[in-house]
Amino acid sequence: MFPYHKASNILSVKEKIGQLFMPAAFINDSEEDIQKLEKLIKEHCVGGLCFFHSKASAATNYEGKQEVFYNEESFNILKLLIIRYQKAAKYPLLISIDAEWGLAMRIENTPQYPYALSLGAIQGHTELIHQMGRNIAKDCMLAGIHWNLAPVADINNNPDNPVIGYRSFGENKTSVTEKAVAYMQGMQAEGLLTSVKHFPGHGDTATDSHLGLPLIDKSKEELWQNELLPFQELINKGVDAVMVGHLSVPALAEGKTLSSSISKEMIKGLLRSEMGFKGVVISDALNMHAVSKNYSEKGQLEWLAFDAGNDILCFAEHTAEGIDKIFQHAAEAQIEASFQRIWELKEKAITNAPPASKDLTNPLALNREMAINSLSLHIGTVADVDIFKNSGFTGVHISDQDNTTFFKGIQSKIDFSWYATAHTSPEEIIKTLDKSANILIGLYPPKAKPLDNFGISEGNINLINTLITHKNVILYLFGNPYALDLLALDKLKALIIAYQDFPVFQENAAKHFLGEVIAPGKLPITLNKVLS
Repeated sequence: MFPYHKASNILSVKEKIGQLFMPAAFINDSEEDIQKLEKLIKEHCVGGLCFFHSKASAATNYEGKQEVFYNEESFNILKLLIIRYQKAAKYPLLISIDAEWGLAMRIENTPQYPYALSLGAIQGHTELIHQMGRNIAKDCMLAGIHWNLAPVADINNNPDNPVIGYRSFGENKTSVTEKAVAYMQGMQAEGLLTSVKHFPGHGDTATDSHLGLPLIDKSKEELWQNELLPFQELINKGVDAVMVGHLSVPALAEGKTLSSSISKEMIKGLLRSEMGFKGVVISDALNMHAVSKNYSEKGQLEWLAFDAGNDILCFAEHTAEGIDKIFQHAAEAQIEASFQRIWELKEKAITNAPPASKDLTNPLALNREMAINSLSLHIGTVADVDIFKNSGFTGVHISDQDNTTFFKGIQSKIDFSWYATAHTSPEEIIKTLDKSANILIGLYPPKAKPLDNFGISEGNINLINTLITHKNVILYLFGNPYALDLLALDKLKALIIAYQDFPVFQENAAKHFLGEVIAPGKLPITLNKVLS
């Protein structure tokens, strides 16, 4: 990888423009599609790739009409594809991926760490999040990835947010900032590039920018005091890049309602001039409907995004046409400035040094520490749980899987019976439990996203609320805490939030019920439900 001053004299203007483009690469693509991408890389001097699981994955299959297939060989395929695409490139490619909670976000059979919202419950102990950043960096670099498009610094202060939610560290600006910095610095300590997202803040929206353009109707002063604070702090701490989201924020754009990703006021004005960011600006995926559906002319969106101030055009769908548009309209100095930032980022990331390890990290020990420190007693007291467990109880396991580590952990010390919705209908469970006074519920929402009530069936919601209303119920939640807004919380005896369904989180929750550990965590968001 030769230095920028040499590259500037070697690459043609069109090759420099090609370096701005980061089209999508799919791990589980067909050979025909792989060859098409190789051709694109060769012919247009593409600068980088952003890897996704498949064309059926959530990043491209917004309406959920295609089923995502499981491929246990995805990681090995990813490594081979990176090598193959690098061979097709005239100059080294910058390889990126979304690995917010580890490579498992995109790739089967790879280490998975907790969601950001789970980590938001941890009080202090940012060293755990720093170590997670280091581990995720090691896994990425083992695959040949240079850049994790993380951390998320969005402050999720809207319970109805359909797309951020569990991806945010919470609603408190100080906590979000501290944790995002710890995660960023952990990745950087291992040599992985970072990118804070989604500027200027995607937390207070009820619209999914994959589908439409969210409107944030706040004053500039309000945004400076909250949403913009984590971004400014990560810029001050040396984040490598800022990803600009697809958000309409009139107060930051002189009253204009166009997307931040194509707003000169927000990128060149606010981000560059007011916030002092000198590094690489990368757009959020340009295939997202918040912007893509508004530009039918191929290459027009790519030009507008570049002209607004984006250096890297992520998930550009019209690379050839976009290069031509930029070549026709952009000043050479504008192209050179972005090219320099991109090339110097590559110099920082791309080396010939092999990864320190030949194996993926083992998340078990770190995840156990995170489970211990995040567990949150949100309703009730330790005494309530003690009295309950010593008075006899029946368990109800609400999940579409047989992940009963929690109940089995308790049963190793206390003999009790339970019913599982995976095998018994809600109606039959209600009928069977007619004479049972104390009910211990383990709730495992099938989905982390709020669509279709987090995947919890109407029958199971009715089952939970019927039991809560008529019985003494203690509930342990192994999933997104926003799902609690579906429940009659004010009638619960106790509520304990474990956040994740990993076995180590279930084991720790079982120990809590048995009185062997405490719950030091704190719910990092406010629910819609108002407890009486």
